[in-house]
Amino acid sequence: MSYHLYARPVSTAAGTPREVPLFDWLLLDASGEQQARGDSESRESIEDALNRNSLEGVRLIGLIPGDEAMFCFADIPARQARFIRQALPFAVEEQLAQDVDSVHLALGDKDEDGYRVAAIDQQRMGYWLEVYSDWEGAELEAIFPDAALVPLRDHDWAICLGDDLALVASRRGEWMTMRSENLTVFAQTLAMPSEDEVAAEVQIVVYGNEEAFGKNESSMSELVGTSRLSVHRELMTGGTLELLANAHYHHAVQAINLCQGSYAPSHGEGGALREWRPAVAIAAVWFLLLVGSQAGMGYYYQQEADALEAQAMAIYREAFPEDRRATPQNVRRMVEAQFRVAGEQGGDAGFLPLMKYTGQQYSRLPNNQSVVFNSVNYTASRGELVVDVRADSYEKLNTLRSGIAEQGLEASIGSVVNEPEGTRARLTVSGG
Repeated sequence: MSYHLYARPVSTAAGTPREVPLFDWLLLDASGEQQARGDSESRESIEDALNRNSLEGVRLIGLIPGDEAMFCFADIPARQARFIRQALPFAVEEQLAQDVDSVHLALGDKDEDGYRVAAIDQQRMGYWLEVYSDWEGAELEAIFPDAALVPLRDHDWAICLGDDLALVASRRGEWMTMRSENLTVFAQTLAMPSEDEVAAEVQIVVYGNEEAFGKNESSMSELVGTSRLSVHRELMTGGTLELLANAHYHHAVQAINLCQGSYAPSHGEGGALREWRPAVAIAAVWFLLLVGSQAGMGYYYQQEADALEAQAMAIYREAFPEDRRATPQNVRRMVEAQFRVAGEQGGDAGFLPLMKYTGQQYSRLPNNQSVVFNSVNYTASRGELVVDVRADSYEKLNTLRSGIAEQGLEASIGSVVNEPEGTRARLTVSGG
């Protein structure tokens, strides 16, 4: 019998994971029934629980904080996996706030907006892969941002209330993590249709237990009382991990597995691979029978690849006839440089990324209680987030602007008004 083990790191009071995290965990059997669970336990304690029950075929699903991975779209016309992978960094580069070469990109499904992509810093991905690898009694199958597993059902947005944080997911595939008190501003933003959107009712489902709903009653009242928003409360009998695990197990979400490419888990001799040894043996026999004919086909395809490479260089030289530095080995860098020169108008990071980075810098301000966001507006055609903000001093507004700019975004302060109780201004943030 196969089992699925879901593990989610427990955050510290400051909201950042421990270097050696504790985990909330949940074990589901092949039918999806809960067999065991635990809260704030170490990896060793979870491994002991698996060993005591002599379980085999346990597949580990690791969850990470949703704000460590960013969601974006990639508009790529190619269909072959090889060409999609090659074009992926260029397609999402303008949506990222750091060098694309330092980011791990995980490819998801394709819809009308393009391919869904999850982006995470390579160092952080390496850290989480190390955290979830080589567990005794379980083999790593996937790593997901926790907010990406919040089930939508038939709604446009889904919110899962926790102690201090709220996990948010949208029908387009976006996810984010925010502090629960910021749901009021978020509700006002959802209620405001974009320039190219017909005003319609926005369906929202909010998950939470009685304690979470009671603690966030003011935010819930704001959500329910906002026009255009149709809010449905879903009372949870279990915790957040139970909701996320069941949504994944029953295929209620289409989350992007971060374990791709060089970060795909490597399995040893035991575990799940043992079940497939007979099939592997049969496949090996067929491979030996076919290798002769495939060698000839391989030579043919290599010739085709060389011809395509020559065509690509011809197209590049036709587009940039003055540039003679490009070769098949460095053409990617040369195209990238051409894109940077041509991209004078800058990129559009999108509403959620701009909101995320602005919120991160706000949370890092000392004594940020004196800084208040009165309203938030987003213009899709210009890719700009405009925040009407009030603070007790202009220095705090300038610190907020500088922090956003250090993330690689464009940030400016305008319409500054000095009042007896502080300073009011308009903060404009764009994709850089």
